[in-house]
Amino acid sequence: MPTDVVMPQMGESIFEGTITKWLKKPGDKVQRDEPLFEISTDKVDAEIPAPASGVLQEIKVSEGNTVQVNTVVGVIGDGAGASAPSPAKAAAPATAAAAPPAAAKKEALAPPPAPLAHEEGEDFDVRSSPLVRKLAREHNVDLAKVNGTGTGGRVTKQDVLDYVEHLASAPAATPAARLAPAPAPGAIPGDLVPMSQMRKIIAQRMIESRRTSAHVHCMFEVDMTRIVHLRNKHKNSFEQRHGVRLTFMPFFVRAAIIALQQYPVVNASLEGDNVRYHRHVNAGIAVALDWGLIVPVLKNADELNFLGLQRSITDLGERARSKKLMPTDVEGATFTITNPGQFGAVFGLPIINQPNVAIMGVGGITKQPMVITDKDGTDSIAIRSIVHLTLGYDHRIIDGALADQFMVVVKKTLENWSEEV
Repeated sequence: MPTDVVMPQMGESIFEGTITKWLKKPGDKVQRDEPLFEISTDKVDAEIPAPASGVLQEIKVSEGNTVQVNTVVGVIGDGAGASAPSPAKAAAPATAAAAPPAAAKKEALAPPPAPLAHEEGEDFDVRSSPLVRKLAREHNVDLAKVNGTGTGGRVTKQDVLDYVEHLASAPAATPAARLAPAPAPGAIPGDLVPMSQMRKIIAQRMIESRRTSAHVHCMFEVDMTRIVHLRNKHKNSFEQRHGVRLTFMPFFVRAAIIALQQYPVVNASLEGDNVRYHRHVNAGIAVALDWGLIVPVLKNADELNFLGLQRSITDLGERARSKKLMPTDVEGATFTITNPGQFGAVFGLPIINQPNVAIMGVGGITKQPMVITDKDGTDSIAIRSIVHLTLGYDHRIIDGALADQFMVVVKKTLENWSEEV
């Protein structure tokens, strides 16, 4: 019996989804729970697994189309006596009936997707994003041969571009390969590329936040030398004991939690003319993806110890990059932390993540000369590890003096770190 593939319900408040990519083409064999297609909703992007094993018999909704949840988007057959459908059937989406006849005819005549240059499913065994896999197919690159420099060996876009450049400069390369320049990341100059569903949502929310909140920023310089030495001393044993890398982020999250507990209005939100003071700190941690930005949330972060914070941060980051987040994972933030410093920025002026009233930006940690005053009042110059922290806050509810006092607590907690890791 054929099995219908439907647009899943990704949360109570989600009623539709956009198919951004089919990971299989009609006629391909699929295994139950194997990633079958990718969707984008107003909450998350996700890979949707196949509901059964068999052969992808038909694609009813093509890439780029948005449909209601529980809509049948494809059919998986048992493969008995089945053969790959004709190009017309494979390419025709379910929505073609609503299109003008000429448009429907043109789409029906479109050729099927080009077959991959690699073994079936091979690319999906390599940790990579849809953008990276698309780039690899365009350049006929076997991702299994690319050395991934991302987290956990993940193959990044730059890894593919470097691999292509290496092939182009190799002596055995064909003249065409030697002369072909690597494409610019994202798009080729001169192209007109439609915004992805995620990018449209990000754009909409950023504009809405600017219109909603009275944005003001303050910046503090923080001496991270003590924490840098502590991390360098314990990072190897920490990973051996707990199976997770020790990063700087839990230090910043913990310092923010301590400050939020002393200044709860920074952890609040506005509801009309009322202020909602939240019982717990739900820390949103911004994660930069190859295809956009997402903010998974550490629920009840104030109840977690340091190890719990590190494990939760790592888990949410990995699931964000592999499109395994659920809508509940990105809901309910009461305060947000973003880290532009990971890309080398000295500091950032982030936009508030609604309905929060504040967001903390973490700059890059760099070594700088600094004047140190001893207990006896003697000044000296020393090399210290410095980070610049910014707080973007909503001036409708938070005054500058309170914002500065909040950041003073963050600064003192980090500079005088006393918790065990």
